[in-house]
Amino acid sequence: MTPLVAAAVLLAAVTHASWNAIAHHITDKLIGFTLISGGGTLIGLAMAPFAPFPAAAAWPYLALSAVLHVAYMVLLMRSFRLGDFGQAYPIARGSAPLVVTVLAAVFAGEVPGGWQAAGVAVCSAGLTGLALWGIRGTGQRPDWAAIGAALATGVAIASYTVVDGLGVRASGSSLGYIAWLMILEGIAVPVYAVWRWRGGLGARLRPFAAVGLFGAALSVAAYGLVLWAQTRADLAPISALRESSIIVGAGIGAVFFKERFGWSRIVAAGVMVAGIGLMLHAG
Repeated sequence: MTPLVAAAVLLAAVTHASWNAIAHHITDKLIGFTLISGGGTLIGLAMAPFAPFPAAAAWPYLALSAVLHVAYMVLLMRSFRLGDFGQAYPIARGSAPLVVTVLAAVFAGEVPGGWQAAGVAVCSAGLTGLALWGIRGTGQRPDWAAIGAALATGVAIASYTVVDGLGVRASGSSLGYIAWLMILEGIAVPVYAVWRWRGGLGARLRPFAAVGLFGAALSVAAYGLVLWAQTRADLAPISALRESSIIVGAGIGAVFFKERFGWSRIVAAGVMVAGIGLMLHAG
C-alpha cells in the first residue's frame, strides 16, 4: 500500500464517518437513508454518461453488491434505531476487517504477508477496543439486540467489500463501477419509502433534503475512493485502514452527540495508528 493509496483511504474514512453521523442525526432513519440512497442514485445517473461503461464481467458483482448494500443499509438503520452512535458504529465497522481478511484469502487469493497480517491484526485490536468501549461507555447493560444488529451489519460490510473489490477490478473503470453501483443500490430504499408513505413522502423529506443530499455526496465520495484504492492494493489492509473512520466517528460522537471520548478511545486510536504504520511498512 503506497502513501497515496493510504491517504485516499484515510480521506474516505473521514467522509464515511461524516455521512453516517448525518444519517444518525436525522431522527427518522428511513427519511435519512431515503435521501442518502436516492441522492446517491441521482449522483450515479449524473456520472454514468461521463464514465466508461463497466465490462461485462463486472455486472454479476454489481448485481450481488447492490443486494448486499441494501441489506447493509437495512441493518444499519436498525442498529442506529436500537443503539447509540458510539456503540453501533464502532461494532458495525470494527467487526468487518478480520472477516474481509478471511474472505479475501478464500475468494481473491490474497493471503496477507507477515507485516500486512500484523497491521490488520493490530488495527483490528484497536477497533475491537473502540467497540467494547461503545458497549461500556453507555453506563448501561449491553443491549444485545443492538449489538446483534451491529454485528450483522459488519458481516454485510465485509461481504460487499470483497464483492466490490473483485468487481471493480473486473470492470476496467472504478468511476464507471461506482456510478452504476450507486444507481443500482440506491433505488430500493426510496421505492420502499414511496410505498410506505404514499403521497406524503415529499413533505417528510423536505425539512432534511439539504443535509440528506450532502450526506449522499459524502457517501459516494467515500466509497469511490475505496473502490479506486481496491484496484491498487489488497482488500484486507484497505478494509482495516478504512475502518479508522471509527476514530473520526468517536470524535463526532463526542463533539456533536455529547458522548464521552475517554482514555480508552485515545489508547485504541494509538493502536490503530500503529497498525496503519505496519501496513504502510508492508507496502
